[in-house]
Amino acid sequence: MTPELITTIALGVLAYIVMGVVFVFKLDTCIAVLRTTIEAQKENNDKQFERLEKKQDKHNNLIERMVKVEESTKSAHHRLDGRTNEGVSR
Repeated sequence: MTPELITTIALGVLAYIVMGVVFVFKLDTCIAVLRTTIEAQKENNDKQFERLEKKQDKHNNLIERMVKVEESTKSAHHRLDGRTNEGVSR
């Protein structure tokens, strides 16, 4: 082997090593950015879930109140019907 060939091979190997190191650092940076993005998205999702839960609680509360109103209305109609029937029978 000639010294020029050895030098060329050594430089080629060194270039691949440098490229590998740069790739690893770039990859590490990309992973850090992805982690940050995922954490931010998770926080956003958590806030969205909290808002949706509050809306659902309000809706459920409204439904419960409407059931009570319907029961009360039904009871009032029965009382009125009873009074109307008493007035007719007298």
